[in-house]
Amino acid sequence: MLEKWDVYSVDRKKLAKTVTSDDELLKNEYRIVIGVCVFNSSNQLLIQQRQKCKKTWPNMWDITASGSVISGETSSEAVARELREELGLDISFKDMLPQMSVGFSKGFEDYYFVEADVDINQMVLQKEEVQDVKWATLEEVKDLMHQGLFIPYHEHLIGLCFEMKTVYGSYKYEG
Repeated sequence: MLEKWDVYSVDRKKLAKTVTSDDELLKNEYRIVIGVCVFNSSNQLLIQQRQKCKKTWPNMWDITASGSVISGETSSEAVARELREELGLDISFKDMLPQMSVGFSKGFEDYYFVEADVDINQMVLQKEEVQDVKWATLEEVKDLMHQGLFIPYHEHLIGLCFEMKTVYGSYKYEG
């Protein structure tokens, strides 16, 4: 089934246009995707291994969940939906801003971070998307990246996710 996506301007204003996941965006048209990192109290990131049949990054390890914002959905609604669909986790992101947003050639990627000690043995994995999950430290994620087994994010981005997991903003505030 093809997803429908809203189209945005470079200023992140929703345009009166939707496309499907098979459509190419035109010049000056963008979409929004999300990524969510669930950390536990031991400073480990919940990572998932994508299914072998996935069109992009098959069989590779990834952050907790990611995906496209579908038409009519907000970024925070997409995060909650992707976590529910892919891992069976029900976490609310209502009224939550992304901790960071990164531009890419086709749009905006919003990253959300949450700390939750979830039991991976209780997760319900979406068989079409996810084959396995596990907790990993920053060093373990970097090791998977160096082995070519993790989606090739910029290594510093993953480190920043770990560093910013419980804070907002670009500045360190004392007190």
